[in-house]
Amino acid sequence: MKKAILTETEITSYKAVKQLLSKGNTNAKTVKNELPTFILYLAPADTIISHNLCPFASPGCKSSCLYSAGRGRFNNVQQSRINKAKFWAFDRAKFYGQLGNELQQLEKRKAKIAVRLNGTSDIDHIDLLYRYTGINFLNSKYLVFYDYTKNVNVYKKYINSNYKLTFSMSETNFDQVHEVLKLGGNVAAVFRNSLPDTFMNYKVINGDLSDLRVNDPVNVVVGLIAKGDAKKDTSGFVINN
Repeated sequence: MKKAILTETEITSYKAVKQLLSKGNTNAKTVKNELPTFILYLAPADTIISHNLCPFASPGCKSSCLYSAGRGRFNNVQQSRINKAKFWAFDRAKFYGQLGNELQQLEKRKAKIAVRLNGTSDIDHIDLLYRYTGINFLNSKYLVFYDYTKNVNVYKKYINSNYKLTFSMSETNFDQVHEVLKLGGNVAAVFRNSLPDTFMNYKVINGDLSDLRVNDPVNVVVGLIAKGDAKKDTSGFVINN
């Protein structure tokens, strides 16, 4: 059966999005966070054929992605994330205008709130928010930003800022992992069945107890147990300990 050829309209069209940010209490990990958490979920990697939202994703990362885990396995949830990704790809100014407004509404609550802008993507949203809105949200008194990234340049860009990034290890980025650890940063690694006490001579902490990485000790490996499709990984993305 031949794959259908999409028209330009089918590739670029999207529906209006009422809310970009989702409450973290629908996520099995972020519900454990000590702070109320809001997450931006987009379609990852090259799910939409026009743009790659995870440009440094490895083959193992793509096949083990939690995009289809939990509520993400439902077709309506996946279609919603694809729709948001198209919004981001083809109407960037409007996208960041809406995202900026949602973040400002959260700030008006005048209570500490955690925000993860890359729930299922790897984009420098903080920079793009500033470009399109003129607002540096890292100066917020109440919003606490954190994420995982495989982009070592973005990691180094924010290493001394209020944006807490954890570098994600894959089967293809060992050099960058060593670089981040030497800089005193933290690296997230996925293990097969249990967590070791140390990895690469660095202390391993349990990253499944909470998703809120802002309170992690410095210069550690954030250990995660393989879940979903990751349990079947043979690429080396999941570490056999």
